[in-house]
Amino acid sequence: MKNYELVLSHVEADLAAGRLRLGGRLPGERALAEQLGISRPSVREAIRVLEALGVVRTAVGSGPDAGAVIVAEPSSPMTSLLRLHLATNHLPIRDIVQTRVLLESWAAREAATRTDVEPELQAAEALLDTMDDPSIPPEDFHLLDAEFHVALSGLAGNVLIAAVMSSLRSAIHGYVLAAVPNLPDWDATAIGLRAEHRAIIAAIRAGDPTRAATEVTSHIEGFYRAARLG
Repeated sequence: MKNYELVLSHVEADLAAGRLRLGGRLPGERALAEQLGISRPSVREAIRVLEALGVVRTAVGSGPDAGAVIVAEPSSPMTSLLRLHLATNHLPIRDIVQTRVLLESWAAREAATRTDVEPELQAAEALLDTMDDPSIPPEDFHLLDAEFHVALSGLAGNVLIAAVMSSLRSAIHGYVLAAVPNLPDWDATAIGLRAEHRAIIAAIRAGDPTRAATEVTSHIEGFYRAARLG
């Protein structure tokens, strides 16, 4: 095991045991180095890894805000990882589509069984209201579309699903936008997407899990088919 991995294992064990919590701070470099019998550069390397993984946030200096603070930002590192693998063509777009269908249809189905999501539904509808502007550029439309789908996934109440969906949408946004020229009529496509979004919300609000899942599946697969992405 490399020295910096000793630090990662140590932090993982402390988090699992409750000795470290969100908002808490890691011990200083010198203390960790002495405790684990490794060099301070190895500790610094580990902290950089933890920051890249979204586990800590660091601030330099000697004040009360200095050091490495435990945070929980899983979507950022997952987004970076997905982007890199998409760039290498290691993750085919069609596989991404299938994953989105699997996760989002499940989330919509779960959301339709809940009775406590009305505020979140209204927030999602506010995004759709903005997207109804016929003069909105495709790039802005798709940024709002990404927000809508992340919000939709959050309705299921599963934090991990929401984080994965946020990463997926962020990672593929550029590919989706690049596909717009492949659409024969963007204005007609936008009208169809708006109607499909409203149909998803209506199914969830009606408490119809099967219809909600079906609407989401048809919506995702239909766009990728029209854009010739998958």
